[in-house]
This record gives sequence, structure tokens and C-alpha cells, in this order.
Amino acid sequence: MDDIVVRGMARWPNVPAVYGWLSLDRRGNWLIKGERITNPLVTEFIGRNYARDERGCWYFQNGPQRVFLDLDYAPWVYRIGSPQGAPLAIESHSGKPVTLLAGAWLDESGTMLLETEHGIGTVHDRDLDLVLPHLADRTGNPLTEEQLDQLMERAQQGEEVPLWLKFREGSYRIGTIAAREISGRFGFVARPLPPAGEEVCR
Repeated sequence: MDDIVVRGMARWPNVPAVYGWLSLDRRGNWLIKGERITNPLVTEFIGRNYARDERGCWYFQNGPQRVFLDLDYAPWVYRIGSPQGAPLAIESHSGKPVTLLAGAWLDESGTMLLETEHGIGTVHDRDLDLVLPHLADRTGNPLTEEQLDQLMERAQQGEEVPLWLKFREGSYRIGTIAAREISGRFGFVARPLPPAGEEVCR
């Protein structure tokens, strides 16, 4: 977190938290009351001070005050930063590079999820085509467009398919998951609410 935030937390430790104002959409945009924040200085500040509490609720530490986020889908949105033909490079919606991958999944709508050192998140829908060249069969061989279409369709139906994602030196089996199961499986709260009796700022 920024030094100014850490100092603010130490100076004013009991500032009431905010709920219901800030959200993160499926494309990695921060929104206040549904309106996208477009100022890059503000979005970068939020991204640097974005964290998770012990309940699994994600928040922006705005100086001494926590502003809890509603999540449209997951706490992270991952972007593909590599050009065509280059090794796969991934970064979070807040610009954090991904160096570790723990798993990959497809849900019933075809959304791809990645679990990285930052946490669980979706691949930005506009970047899915950039991921496809890095998918392979069990032996590491590339797949034809027809094969990919068939496997993706089967995965969206919840069927386990022989599909792997190549990243760095590893190859990761792509599992299937239902969207409704994601928050419980990965331990986050999509719509945080204040604990009973806690003073809040609205």
C-alpha cells in the first residue's frame, strides 16, 4: 500500500468503513455507484491499495478508511499482454504481472478463470482469442480451430475435457466450474455487508 495510506491508517485507526459505493465489473473497471472511474491517477491509486480482509471481502484502503467492493464476478480481471506468436504474458487489471499459475477453469458461459499468486480472476472477454494459441492437448500439441470449438462447447456443458493451458514452463489442465460455485470455492465475498453492530459510512 502507499505510504500515505499506511500513515493514515496508523493515525486514524477507527474510521467507519464504506459499503455499497464502489464496485469492480467483469472488464476490470472500477465504478462508483455504477459510473466508471476514468481518471487514471484515481484508478491506479485504487489498484495499488486494493486488498482482501479476513472475511474474504475485497476493499480499497482510501487513507484510513476501507471502501468495500461489490464484485460483478471475481476479485481480479486478467489481461493478456503478449503479442501474437510470443510466450503468454498475463497481468491483472491493476497492472500486476502474473508469474505463478495454480489453475485454470471454464464456466458454463465460456468465461475463463485463472488462479494466480494474486487470486482468482477472469480473463478479460476481449483477450480470450489471445489465449487460444496457448491451449494444447494432453501431449502439448496445438489444437485446430475445429477441435478447440468442440472442446470449449463440451466444457461449457460441464464436461471435463482434455484441454491444457501452456504458461511459462508449465502446462495446466483446464477444469470446468459453475459460476455460482466460484465465490465459495475460492473464498471471497461478492457483495460484502457490514458485520452486525459495526458503524458504517453510507
